[in-house]
Amino acid sequence: MARTARHLYIHIPFCLQICPYCSFYKDIAGPGKADPLVDAVIREAALFGHGCAPRTVFIGGGTPTALSVSQLERLFKGLQRHLDLSSVDEFTMEMNPATVTARKADLLRGCGINRVSMGVQSWDPQLLKLLGRVHDADQVRRSFSVLRAAGFDNLNLDLIYGIPGQTLEQWEDSIRQTAELQPEHISAYCLTYEEDTEFFERMARGEFREDAESDAGFFERGVEMLSAAGYAQYEISNYARLGRECRHNLAYWQGADYLGLGPSAWSTIAERRWQNVPDTAAYVRAMQAGVRPIRDEEILPAATREAEKIAFGLRMNAGIEPAHLATRRDLVAGLREEGLLEDHGPRVRLTARGRLLADEIAAELM
Repeated sequence: MARTARHLYIHIPFCLQICPYCSFYKDIAGPGKADPLVDAVIREAALFGHGCAPRTVFIGGGTPTALSVSQLERLFKGLQRHLDLSSVDEFTMEMNPATVTARKADLLRGCGINRVSMGVQSWDPQLLKLLGRVHDADQVRRSFSVLRAAGFDNLNLDLIYGIPGQTLEQWEDSIRQTAELQPEHISAYCLTYEEDTEFFERMARGEFREDAESDAGFFERGVEMLSAAGYAQYEISNYARLGRECRHNLAYWQGADYLGLGPSAWSTIAERRWQNVPDTAAYVRAMQAGVRPIRDEEILPAATREAEKIAFGLRMNAGIEPAHLATRRDLVAGLREEGLLEDHGPRVRLTARGRLLADEIAAELM
């Protein structure tokens, strides 16, 4: 089934430190963990990646650059040996600013990585501490310069708003300092309190609380400032210079098939969706035994995939074709009357106010 996948995701779970807000599967990098994981990912590609000729590749985590130079080099050589990467247009790797070195940057560029996504999150030292980040503002600037010097001309910087105690002035400062670096892409995500995170537990204890009105103010100010800085919003949380939209994420949002390698990675191909076991040791054992490391698997009805296309499609500023909403006419009419949905050329999209309620609208439409 991998023959139809044109988009590849690889999950490297290791982190230098666990951030208390992060819900992605992660594992503290430690002695004896990384080498078996690298071998296991290569083996999964060899056993189950036959025919996969991706147009986009995204290596995320965790912090993939928590791997050493030699481990990264071995990973890329193994992937190149077992997968057809000749048609890759966009090859992204996530980084933490604290893990960027000139040697790693040069290696990644030489291995075909042409896009880097770096988690900045905030420029404020107190907010960075609260978020459990291991970098500071000076490291962001140094790492950005190192990546530019290595020849990277497609850089994304991630930011978070809605952090407990964050002021609008702090958010504006983060946007300002980020835009001053002139990356090609900026992601601005609203903090969410996910189960199995420390932040969720603190919210349950009453230490933190969600504030939808404040979050809306942060969102609107972000759109305003980033637009003025020359970044076009093309998805609710993503802004780019012309032509620098993330092709890998666009493929997800447009309902394309994708193959996932590594612990916890999801795959969706045709009517089948599955997740690898979110446990590094169990994943490594499965690959050593040569068996699929699957934890969950389901068959997706066509209606479910269509509903997902609608939900994700409406997150994009381009919107979706009206035909996708043909079976939801009454609901669509109500959203139009409330000023949440509008025509955009031949397509339909959320209004600026509708984007503030995107998750709720998507749930209704699904």
